[in-house]
Amino acid sequence: MKEQIIEYLKSEKQAVSIEKLEELTNVETADDLKNLLKVLNELEDEYKITRTKKNNYMIFDDTNFRVGTLSVNAKKFGFVDISKDESYYIDKRNMNDAIHGDTVVMEIINPEKREAKVIKILNRSVKQVVGEFVYRKNRCFLILDDDKLNIKIDIDKDKTMGAMDGHKVLVKIINHKKDDIYKGEVIKILGHKNDPGIDILSIVASLGISDTFSQELLEEVEKLPYEVSEDEIKGRVDLRDRIIFTIDGDDTKDIDDAISITKLENDNYMLGVHIADVSHYVKEDSLIEKEAYTRGTSVYLADRVIPMLPHKLSNGICSLNPEVDRLTLSCEMEIDPNGKIVDKKIFESVIRSRKQMTYKNVNKILEENIIPEGYEEYVPYLRMMKDLAKILRTEKINRGYIEFDIDEAKIVVDDNGTAIDVVRRYRGVGENLIEDFMIAANEAVASTIYYMDLPFVYRIHGEPSPEKIQNFVKLLKMLGYKLTQKVDKVTPKVVQEIIKDLKDKKEFYVLSSLLLRSMQKAIYDPNNIGHFGLASDCYTHFTSPIRRYPDLTVHRLLRKYLFLHKIDMDTVTYYENTLPSLTNDASEAEQNSIECERQVDDMKMAEYMLNHIGEEFDGIITGTTNFGMFVILDNLVEGLVRIDSLVNDRYFYDEETLSLVGSKDKRGYRLGDNVRIIVVAASKEKRTVDFEVVDNRKVEE
Repeated sequence: MKEQIIEYLKSEKQAVSIEKLEELTNVETADDLKNLLKVLNELEDEYKITRTKKNNYMIFDDTNFRVGTLSVNAKKFGFVDISKDESYYIDKRNMNDAIHGDTVVMEIINPEKREAKVIKILNRSVKQVVGEFVYRKNRCFLILDDDKLNIKIDIDKDKTMGAMDGHKVLVKIINHKKDDIYKGEVIKILGHKNDPGIDILSIVASLGISDTFSQELLEEVEKLPYEVSEDEIKGRVDLRDRIIFTIDGDDTKDIDDAISITKLENDNYMLGVHIADVSHYVKEDSLIEKEAYTRGTSVYLADRVIPMLPHKLSNGICSLNPEVDRLTLSCEMEIDPNGKIVDKKIFESVIRSRKQMTYKNVNKILEENIIPEGYEEYVPYLRMMKDLAKILRTEKINRGYIEFDIDEAKIVVDDNGTAIDVVRRYRGVGENLIEDFMIAANEAVASTIYYMDLPFVYRIHGEPSPEKIQNFVKLLKMLGYKLTQKVDKVTPKVVQEIIKDLKDKKEFYVLSSLLLRSMQKAIYDPNNIGHFGLASDCYTHFTSPIRRYPDLTVHRLLRKYLFLHKIDMDTVTYYENTLPSLTNDASEAEQNSIECERQVDDMKMAEYMLNHIGEEFDGIITGTTNFGMFVILDNLVEGLVRIDSLVNDRYFYDEETLSLVGSKDKRGYRLGDNVRIIVVAASKEKRTVDFEVVDNRKVEE
């Protein structure tokens, strides 16, 4: 009935009387009317419809009211985001006690300026906050880490857990006292603000990420075996005599994947991707499984990993460590010389990895022809893998695979967790090889279940908005770039060609990053729409069940469908009902993890730059605003040059050309320009770095 009412109100495009709705829904009895009113009340509560002063009904979005999420900045004003492309400015006088992160009802008060005011708070997402505990003049309160939260937290003395002045604490908001003052209760003491690692732990806690496991869960973990037993091996394909090995980073301890390769008589390759069988140990409805669902993913930070699974699993019985038996799910793919998978098998297996290789040593072999000690017997296999990886990558590129080739920063820390360097993360042949093999396995697994027409977890990436791509193309033309590719229709091939045209430009990093921002985010979903960025018709995440919950779910589904043959109606119906919320929660957990990693990187970059105040660097302008411009250095540290620091001219922001233009310097500062800067300030707390242009681009009078 809800859908029927909504569709009718949309078609009418005006307020409709209750009598017309009674007609529409065939109301004949008092119970019918009671049911209709109940449905109308529910739709009102969901803010899908609204009632006028004359008690008529209309679609909520046809009014001046909207529902969205409030984002507030340090200057106390903010924006309500309605959708990806729609937001409204909220002056600090129009907040109506709303704070950063609240879901609110707002009223549009100036459509032309896209300005609104908050009229009701629907949901307060911020229920816990992190800050510095302060005891002053017989009063306990909190100095919040997040300066976007424009509230004050008072804490009663019996709610402090014994926190002392200077402690970083996690506080639960209990109630609202008055104005912007709230009551809070300390629920966890993180440590003193100057203790090593507390800076990162504060960010982790503020995002609701747990860094510990409950005692009850750890007791459940202790019941798991340390070694694979003969009983567990029964019924599995025994691959322990195969040449199988792993390739990971130098400090990797949670090893998800191992690989093998042979060349067949028909000149095809047989590629084996063997993934830790985590679902064998993490049973449905166990405490371990429920905690993994809540966490959604492991979080990789500058000096630590916050694992999805306890170490006994992630570094122990599930990790594909060398020279020990491990249970795996294997995906063997026969691949022809054109990179097409002509046959595939997915099965339960047991392996014994021959060697734990590192990217650094594999790259020495494949890039420099230097063979480290202990790698001699594996060189032919690695070179065969390099050949196959090249074939797979060429096939992906031919179909439209988009390689943004954007470098990532790596924070180097000392034993105390203090940032001592920031460098570009190196990606060599070895890293790309593993990526190509994992993509092939993920596609093989996804297509297998897709063509069985069963409920599944897909990794999807929707097409970008044509408008956003056209705006990017306009920006390129404005900056003087010519594209060889016509952008009439947005396809992976078109985006790939745009990147190709920009590849040799000095501003490639900036332009490629801007193009990436025009794309949608990849998410998990039970409905397969393909993966735009990979130009893949069917994709999933199968290869990292130790650190990603969706992969663990994929393993569980493979076991039910392929090995146990449980494809009865009850099983299908169960997953049809549960996978939508599971994939949504997993996507949100992933974004929360990415946000945590970003905040930690920003904080550690600021910490590193504190030791470089007064030093000069070369940088590239990555963005301009009405308050200044952002400049990125070669090590990928980004800082702000404030417009009021450009003292040699009077500059203003030109929105059309995305540049800062001076009254004398007409060209001004544009996106992609090279500038020489000096570091003038850095703040760990605010996670910011401030620059000034060395010569202010001096202009002759």
